[in-house]
Amino acid sequence: MTFTKQTKNNHSLTFECETGNYHTFCPISCVSWLYQKIEDSFFLVIGTKTCGYFLQNAMGVMIFAEPRYAMAELEEGDISAQLNDYEELKRLCLQIKKDRNPSVIFWIGTCTTEIIKMDLEGIAPKLESEIYIPIVVARANGLDYAFTQGEDTVLAALAQRCPKIQQNSFVNTVVAKHEPLIVFGSLPNLVAKQLTLELANQYISVSGWLPSSNYTDLPSIDPGNYVVGVNPFLSRTATTLMRRRKTKLIVAPFPIGPDGTRAWIEKICSVLNIQPEGLEEREQKIWKTLQDYIELLDGKSVFFMGDNLLEVSLARFLIRCGMTVYEIGIPYMDKRYQKAELDLLEATCKKMKVMMPKIVEKPDNYNQLDRIKDLEPDLVITGMAHANPLEARGINTKWSVEFTFSPIHGFSNSRDILELVTRPLRRNSKLPNLDFA
Repeated sequence: MTFTKQTKNNHSLTFECETGNYHTFCPISCVSWLYQKIEDSFFLVIGTKTCGYFLQNAMGVMIFAEPRYAMAELEEGDISAQLNDYEELKRLCLQIKKDRNPSVIFWIGTCTTEIIKMDLEGIAPKLESEIYIPIVVARANGLDYAFTQGEDTVLAALAQRCPKIQQNSFVNTVVAKHEPLIVFGSLPNLVAKQLTLELANQYISVSGWLPSSNYTDLPSIDPGNYVVGVNPFLSRTATTLMRRRKTKLIVAPFPIGPDGTRAWIEKICSVLNIQPEGLEEREQKIWKTLQDYIELLDGKSVFFMGDNLLEVSLARFLIRCGMTVYEIGIPYMDKRYQKAELDLLEATCKKMKVMMPKIVEKPDNYNQLDRIKDLEPDLVITGMAHANPLEARGINTKWSVEFTFSPIHGFSNSRDILELVTRPLRRNSKLPNLDFA
């Protein structure tokens, strides 16, 4: 299959679906950041030794910090239904309670629990009432979900545990002149505080974050409250908040890059009938601090293979920085939840007078490699599996997983994104030419 370079005559976004497999990390990896975010939690991943090996490799560095997660390994007896699931899980949870005494235990179901039809949702309520610790069940199997969607399933389950009646809320009701606003998405506490302060500058009070730093501090969510997401992979959580908790979703671009952050705040202001102040000046001030990076990226091209569902937001920001995006591969696309982000991407392309990129859902990596060979982009943002083979072909790469684990949200962290993007370009430009042919 061949693919020729597109021209600037593309006037609208094009969407394709290649129905390839999820070529991503297993979604159980969400444990690695959620157990740190929810400080009084314990995560119990229920799966096979393969899952255990993955967790050990993905999070082995953290083991010296006595992390609050563990692996419940299913043996042949479990898979053959010869053992009593309830008694085994009760034994493990009682041990966790004795050793850690967490405020909540999360059961993360993997591919194996799906295949053998393990009734985690049925067991949890009974065991919860017996050991007096909340047990939240979330499915994060790689058959149905891509890398970052593990967080989505956890937050969707957690949303149903939020209290309904506002108690001990930290929102000053005298200051807040709008309906309660809950922000959902797991961010480092410092980044969450930065976004909260940005909204406070517009006289918007955040009633709470989902997840909170402690399970016992989950925000109250009542019908009619407004909710807004900070990440594009949280469509299941958004749907749960709307359908189960009867909230009103603010469909906004995501606060990634100065342009996305301004658009995110402006959309919230618009819905809450608040006139934003000083946002244009705030955005322009940040752009000025990024000029050294933008000069390096201007005129360069990038290709997204698709890994963490941040691709559309990152592509939009990089186009605004002067790059050309040939293709945006993405494991899963919810056009309703990402509508505002897609609209901003299209508007950005028109503003920068560049071609509209093709968006490929569930891309086939073999086809993508053919297209990369033909297009010869300056940079490919890809999963770890394809980075070394592409580098061997002389193509600059950046691991997409690094954007997942880095603070990239808000005005203040825009520079961190460009530091990651430009690093391989800066590194290779400094290497001597070793071609002796």
